[in-house]
Amino acid sequence: MQTESQRRVFFDHAATTPLDGRVLEAMLPFLRENHGNPSSLHWAGREARAAVDNARAQVAQLLNAQPEEIIFTGSGTEADNIALVGAALPLSHIIISAFEHPAILETAGFLESQGVAVTRLPVTPEGLVAPAALEEALRPETRLVSIMAANNVVGTLQPVGELAAVARRKGVWFHTDAVQAVGKVPLDMVRQPIDLLSLSAHKLYGPKGVGALYVRKGVKLNPILHGGGQEKGLRPATENVAGIVGLGAAAAIAQKEMSDEAARLVCLRDDFIETITAAIPNAYLIGHRHRRLPGHVCFGFAGQENDAIQLMLALDGEGLAVSTGSACSGKHSSAPSHVLQAMGFDALRARGLLRISFGRFNTQAEIEHFAAVLPRLAAGLRPLTSSRLSGARG
Repeated sequence: MQTESQRRVFFDHAATTPLDGRVLEAMLPFLRENHGNPSSLHWAGREARAAVDNARAQVAQLLNAQPEEIIFTGSGTEADNIALVGAALPLSHIIISAFEHPAILETAGFLESQGVAVTRLPVTPEGLVAPAALEEALRPETRLVSIMAANNVVGTLQPVGELAAVARRKGVWFHTDAVQAVGKVPLDMVRQPIDLLSLSAHKLYGPKGVGALYVRKGVKLNPILHGGGQEKGLRPATENVAGIVGLGAAAAIAQKEMSDEAARLVCLRDDFIETITAAIPNAYLIGHRHRRLPGHVCFGFAGQENDAIQLMLALDGEGLAVSTGSACSGKHSSAPSHVLQAMGFDALRARGLLRISFGRFNTQAEIEHFAAVLPRLAAGLRPLTSSRLSGARG
């Protein structure tokens, strides 16, 4: 029989989310009997097209956008690439933040190799981009600004409405990688002057392998893929009907339940932060205390930052799944986090973070169990010494 300490509980929702059972139910007909190609003109194709159109409307409704402004993609990363490359080439100038997801950083690096000028804005020690810094960085030739809505490592929520307004005043398109934010916090394309927005189904309890790009009416992107012309020519490939239906169902659930779910997770998150900082004297919160995703916590442990992976593995041994950073950079888990370095952490401290992200199906009892286990395991790390304390954060 499994003991209390061996319960397997998932606290890594920033990496991915479990598939909601209601989403699976919506997808099953298109994994079984409804197998038509949405581009076909016969009854099977029409059924598939109707399902895709319905999902497009569901995603649009979550963003308070128009269905024709939603382009389905294979992932959030693909959506980012379509937005940045499609907007920046031919030669221009783009602005990003210094702690974007690799999907933005690596795409910006590619654009630089093609002659596009890239400005990387600094962030504050709390992980925020200042609208004044963006305004100062804008140039007459700036084509696009891309600032993430919520950071995937530390959970900080950016003032995307204010940042987008700065870009809009200068006639510059504003893109946000909102993969971490969509379905967790409200994003309104009528009230916020965002021109392009990327999202991914597997971050909001939908299936892996499907995403979407919001493209405001009037924004014209150059296609980076070429083929049959699906998705207005921006993603020309046979649509993943089951995945798209799953994304639509996940969006509809999020729209209905997001407010209550966020309120519940904020309470659990804040209680957990208070419990851990009281129980572990050298634990400190990374990122803004309140301007953060509802279920997202990022801790450092002063003087023990180099032991973060050891602590994560100890938690894994207890059946508790957390992260020491972005799952996208898991192969480089011992390297300093570029996110923390952008926030002013030195190389040692930038290796030491524990990312904990609660989700829809986590219970208070599970989090209380975690809050009891974590201090015990942290106390079992190598004892602090004066030399190791010298690297602690003040």
